[in-house]
Parts: sequence; structure tokens; C-alpha cells
Amino acid sequence: MLDRWSIERVAGWQSEAGWLVGCNFTPSTAGNQLEMWQVETFDPITIERELGWAAQLGMNVVRVYLHDLVFSSEGAGFLDRVDQVLAIADAHGIAMIPVLFDGVWHPKPQLGRQPDPTPRLHNSIWLQSPGRVILDDPARWPELGPYVSEVLSRFADDGRIMAWDLFNEPDQIDHLTLKSGSRQGKADAATALLDTVFDWARSVEPSQPLTAGVWEYGEDHGPITNPLNALILERSDIVSFHCYEPRVELAAVIDALEVHGRPLLCTEWLARSSGSTVDLLEVFADRGVGAINWGLVDGRTQTRFPWRSWLEPIEDDEPWFHELLHRDGSPYDPNEAATFRRLTGAGG
Repeated sequence: MLDRWSIERVAGWQSEAGWLVGCNFTPSTAGNQLEMWQVETFDPITIERELGWAAQLGMNVVRVYLHDLVFSSEGAGFLDRVDQVLAIADAHGIAMIPVLFDGVWHPKPQLGRQPDPTPRLHNSIWLQSPGRVILDDPARWPELGPYVSEVLSRFADDGRIMAWDLFNEPDQIDHLTLKSGSRQGKADAATALLDTVFDWARSVEPSQPLTAGVWEYGEDHGPITNPLNALILERSDIVSFHCYEPRVELAAVIDALEVHGRPLLCTEWLARSSGSTVDLLEVFADRGVGAINWGLVDGRTQTRFPWRSWLEPIEDDEPWFHELLHRDGSPYDPNEAATFRRLTGAGG
């Protein structure tokens, strides 16, 4: 098994990368990964416009979700569209962190026309990758190998790729875990699959670092002790994490993760009503931690509505949870946009 990067190598990567600031990016015209990447709904015009707005805020990186089903159905066409988005982003001075797999939201993805989002429901049509049918059947995991190896091989030496995020929240609760009353089966399968994905990705020997994100913490604000987090922290080149907590808790999470001596990159934050607000960009800047907030432009993901929209009705005038910009590019809060520009040196 190939070793992960040394501390010295990742320090060199961090020195070259500088302070990373950006967002999780899905164009406003796409409600999930399939809508973003399938040829029928791929929208480079909107992607161009909205990444231009990201650059005006001073962003230099975007985290973008791919999907194994688009690769399985369209192969080279899918990879060409990824290349096209990389070119658009690069023209704006923005690099990409692709996310290969995702354990969040709907467990049964299907190609083709996607349903319209349910009004006022957070991420109502977002999809897991792979679907639970494959995740729950280790005999089918080899079907995913070509997706990992061919995507990474195509872009293994591409300077427009900043890093590879292999699996987002692999053991997250979903409809099927709620029905069974336990996450353990999903957690066991996802941990084993992630270990395999690290093997596949490492065998390509990409020039960019590999990571998967820590997202659950204990009372001490360190990562909860479980096999998944142990695997993530043992195999990731850089330590990525999610934190939707206020200032004091965010600082404590950073303290707990700094002990690993590797570059830190927060790949999800910003949940206004939970106390994760744009002013926390100052914390990331002061600590030298990369900051990639959830969302850019309000659109079909509907993530300006809060997570609790899955539990109770939400009004249209609810204060925004995620996202920074209206569909015309104007900021939800001009002071937030000014904070981004000030801390990134974008002026204004």
C-alpha cells in the first residue's frame, strides 16, 4: 500500500496553495449532482456567470460534487464536462476540490430527469453516491473502481485540481437508517468502502492530496472515536472537516485537529441560525485554516432553508441558512460580501 504524504510534502503543498477560501458550488439551475453533470441539464453559461461572482468575493477554490452514475452512463463525456468546468473556474482564478462520493440525503439515485424540488425544503432532491443498493453490497464495490481510477487518472497532474475529497459524510443518517433504527450497518459498510477508495485513489499517485472530512465531534470538540474517523485521520494527506458551530466551538475543533500537524481545511461551514456566520471567516484567516462555506447562489438546492425544514413547515421569509447571493448576483447581506472581499484582499 502506498503511503500517504509526509508532513514535509503537505507543508510544501500548503505553502504553494496559500489560504484557501471558497464555497461548495452547485449552479443555481441544478438541484443535485445529476442535474449539474448530465448532458441534458449541464449549464456552462450559469456556471460561468456564478463562478465569476465567486471570484469577485475573493474565492480561489470551489468544492464540487461529482456522481458515479454520470460516469457509468456517459464516461468520457462526463469527464469532458468536468474538464470544461475546470477551465471556466481556472479562468476566474479558482481551483476545484472534487468530491467523488457522498453519504447524504436520498439513498436511491436514478439517472434521467430529476424531480422538481419540494418548495421550501432544504436539499430536497440531493443524492447519495453510490446509492445504498451498491453501498450495502460489497460484491458490487468493484463496479466503482473504474470511476475512481479514471477520474483521478484524467486529472492526476492537473494544477486546476487543488485536492481530492473522496467521500462526504459517509455514515450520515438517511431514510433507510431511520427505518432500520440504526446507522451501524451503513457506518460499517461506508468505512470499509472508504478504505477501498483510498486504495484505488492512492494507486493512481495523483499530484494532489487526498482527504475525507471529519464531521462529528464529542463533548471535548475532538472527533468522536469510531472506526470511520480513525481511518480518515490515518489515511488523509490533509485534514478536512465540517463545522457548523459558533466561534468558541469552531476554535475548539481547530485546536483538536491541529494536533495532527497537517494542513486544515474546513470544507463545510455557514449556518446562520446555528451561529455559524460569515464573521467566522476571521477565525479561519487568523488560524490559517482553509474555509469553504456551504453554497453560493440561492437556487434549486434550496439550502437557504434550514435543516429543520425536513421536520416542520418553513416560511419563505425565513432568514437564510446557507448561500451568499441572490440569483442576480446581489449579496444576501452586503456586509457579508464586504467581509469576504476584505479578508481575501479582493478589495471593495
